[in-house]
Amino acid sequence: MAYKYLLFDLDGTLTDSEEGITKSVQYALNSFGIEETDRNTLRKFIGPSLDYSFKTFYGFDKEKARAATLKYRERFETIGLFENKLYVGIAEMLEKLKKEGKIIVLATSKPQQYAQKITEYFDIAKYFDEVSGAVFEGSAIEKQDI
Repeated sequence: MAYKYLLFDLDGTLTDSEEGITKSVQYALNSFGIEETDRNTLRKFIGPSLDYSFKTFYGFDKEKARAATLKYRERFETIGLFENKLYVGIAEMLEKLKKEGKIIVLATSKPQQYAQKITEYFDIAKYFDEVSGAVFEGSAIEKQDI
């Protein structure tokens, strides 16, 4: 069956964002006196929203999760965003799909502006008909909201 519309996630699907995410999580946790070095625990932050992750994995309440998210972003938006690698063959695949006339959409729980910067950084933004991500105000935080 041929599909016309294709939906992709970003982290772990198109890019290996582990380093930038985990180091930014460590930075946020350190601001609360938590020193986390277990890579498996840190990797759990890849995919779900930060709000969900801080609440679920560290028992943070709403306010503390928001503060941790702000600390995370403090590092991520200047450094972590670029501690990221495009998986081998992704650009070529997207180009091929675009040439075949596919409608390609990126849907991520990562904030919209970060998703846009990452796709531009890797020169793959041109293949997407839409880049949809979370918004900072909180109206679209979880993947199902995107």
